[in-house]
Amino acid sequence: MAVLLGSYSLPFLGASIFIAALIYITYKPLSSYLHKWFEMKRIPGTGFSYPFIGDALIFKPNAGEFFNQIVDFTYQFRDAPLFKIWVGPIPFVVLFHAETVEKILSNPVHLDKAFAYTFLHPWLGTGLLTSTGQKWRQRRKILTPTFHFSILTDFLQVMNEQAEILVEKLEKKAGKGSFNCFSDITLCALDIICETAMGRKIYAQSDSESEYVKCVYRMSDIVSHRQRTPWFWPDFIYYYFGEGKKHDQTLKILHSFTYKVIRERSENMSYIESDNDSDHGKRKRQAFLDMLLKTTDEDGNKLSHQDIQEEVDTFMFEGHDTTAASMNWVLHLLGSHPEVQQKVQQELQEVFGTSGRPINTEDLKKLKYMECVIKEGLRLFPSVPFFARSLCEVCNLNGFKIPKGANAIIITYSLHRDPRYFPEPEEFRPERFFPENSAGRPPYAYVPFSAGLRNCIGQRFALMEEKVVLASILRNFNVEACQKRDDLRPVGELILRPEKGIWIKLEKREPLAS
Repeated sequence: MAVLLGSYSLPFLGASIFIAALIYITYKPLSSYLHKWFEMKRIPGTGFSYPFIGDALIFKPNAGEFFNQIVDFTYQFRDAPLFKIWVGPIPFVVLFHAETVEKILSNPVHLDKAFAYTFLHPWLGTGLLTSTGQKWRQRRKILTPTFHFSILTDFLQVMNEQAEILVEKLEKKAGKGSFNCFSDITLCALDIICETAMGRKIYAQSDSESEYVKCVYRMSDIVSHRQRTPWFWPDFIYYYFGEGKKHDQTLKILHSFTYKVIRERSENMSYIESDNDSDHGKRKRQAFLDMLLKTTDEDGNKLSHQDIQEEVDTFMFEGHDTTAASMNWVLHLLGSHPEVQQKVQQELQEVFGTSGRPINTEDLKKLKYMECVIKEGLRLFPSVPFFARSLCEVCNLNGFKIPKGANAIIITYSLHRDPRYFPEPEEFRPERFFPENSAGRPPYAYVPFSAGLRNCIGQRFALMEEKVVLASILRNFNVEACQKRDDLRPVGELILRPEKGIWIKLEKREPLAS
């Protein structure tokens, strides 16, 4: 009888252990989920949220439609200080008012990026964009000196050279009808970031079918799609039913490109240094990669190749895609507003006269109206249309209690359209950014480069590049937009892009004297 009972008890014991283990594993996340669910019940929501899958069933599958859907929600909840959406079991409070945005971005406690950024880790690792806590603080401290203005001025030559190549390409299209300039501008930005970040010319402008550019766009789309489809968050489901294989194939191309350059640059480092020493006092231009290869941490240890790859991949993604998008949007806006374009060209005439000389640092300081045009372009079409933080402590926003561990997503695109600070927000008015018109405006009403401690480390680099490239184009051409605003259909993935590109016509201006 004992033997018989023992034979029955073994399966029962195994099942009991399995159930106990399952309860142990799921108790903590389930308890956390239920806690957040009840804590956030008072916060306005879409009304379409279901347990565990949240609002995911109502999300539009197309990236452009999804972005428009979120923007529409911000208009629907315009009179509320915030609203919530659940992406699977992850709660987000959606912020688009300066007052609530400031409470998150100005608080040094809330520095961690949201859960959705983990899907960028295979590509960008935990570099400056995606790292958290002490690692982020250490990296920021290490990298800040590499963006000093005196170092950035060394890159002006690269920007001028690549802008000149772009102008030569555009000359062949001037006077020949409309064309999509998005790729031309993007390839120019890619050539600039490759040479400044990695010290390597890749001649992307000569190779319009750049595999790297295609893979950056493909990976952005892949990551964005996975972020909003929680059933693909588990790796085994993603690789079996989703785009896991496509993700890894694309990633391999992106990483092999930067890995190869880092390896070659590292091997040639001693040669570069000895060449600098023997150059009769002339200091050769260094790329960010060269600085990273020589950088040490607080303990005096050099960054590993993996550390460097994380930052180089981050520079390559953030340093060309964002500026390229911004310049394209500005060209459309100038082509749609000839009176503004004329003012920009008048300023260029005052600074350069009829000279075709390259742009120097003194010129950049004088292009004040151009800077206002770029800022207004970033207001209407911020390169990063939304970004998110994980709340690291309980937070009270306008009477609503947000539990620790929830996420806050800032919709930059909607924040920049607050009529309290930007009257008639859809109108393109660079004068908004004249000093007298900016006085009194809350600093967190306009955050194209984020704000607070985690603001964009490369914003001066970006503004410098945009001034150089746009000034080069407008010194040589008149621009006419071939699309109305409604035709643009912004697609908010990781970067804000027009669905069908930017179509313009160019007319050659009087030749400039060299």
